[in-house]
Amino acid sequence: MSYYPTVLITGATSGLGQLVAIELAKRGMQLVLTARSKNRAEMTRKMITDVAPKTDVDFFFGDLSLMADIRRVGNEIKAAYPKIDVLVNNAGLHGFEQRVTSEGFPEMIAVNYLAPWLLTHIVLQSLVNSRYARIVNVASEASRNHGVLKLPEDLTNTATFTASGSSALYGKTKLLNIMFTGELARRLSSTGITVNALNPGFNVTGLGRELQFASVLAVILKFLHIGDPRKGSEIITRLVVDPQYHGVTGGYFNVGTGKPVVPVYPGGDVAMQNKLWNVTKELLEQKGFID
Repeated sequence: MSYYPTVLITGATSGLGQLVAIELAKRGMQLVLTARSKNRAEMTRKMITDVAPKTDVDFFFGDLSLMADIRRVGNEIKAAYPKIDVLVNNAGLHGFEQRVTSEGFPEMIAVNYLAPWLLTHIVLQSLVNSRYARIVNVASEASRNHGVLKLPEDLTNTATFTASGSSALYGKTKLLNIMFTGELARRLSSTGITVNALNPGFNVTGLGRELQFASVLAVILKFLHIGDPRKGSEIITRLVVDPQYHGVTGGYFNVGTGKPVVPVYPGGDVAMQNKLWNVTKELLEQKGFID
């Protein structure tokens, strides 16, 4: 009897996540995908089954800005899939104004960092049950423009910002992804699970859709062959399937070359990675999202 790996991907109804889902479907993998919109989910399902008709595609619905939704969805996935071979934490948001979630978190921090942290925590046993699971976190070289990191304050800072000032906060969330990757890799070093982050490069996806000129900009960039999202999806796919990365953990890899990148400070600082882990866990425990 053949075994087809099970892959959990967040943010798979558009952009990089959708391209990765399609590529992995072609390779015969079972897909477990998160989505907010049932319409977008069905459109994505059709795109996948058009190229890989035998693919098993299972959607779980929730709002990744809400930790309560992530907890529910994560537990639903864990119950349905006691073994998961790959987790791709891909969902991301670049907001151009501050929005505070109903749970009191700054939205970009919630979606880009707290969501993957919590989801990974919830489905971890399913990953452990797979002998050599891979966790892939989508970070970015935008992390180099992160301003000043303040822990734990940055995780709950709901101060307003301008559209131009949004880049530093977005970069900070991607720095947190890199730091999370390093700490999680160490904590899982005896489990057989590998954890790596990547820089997908500049991609014309829905990430900046809030800009008034986003659609016009996308057309111009596409015409100039700038920001092709297939390049970003390729490095994600490689980290999922390439034998080159078997057993490799705690890395941060670049689009195109697939080679390691040294993250900006304090991305690779072990003490700061550990501090981030502890303050994140404490915050989510205080809010009642983890036991």
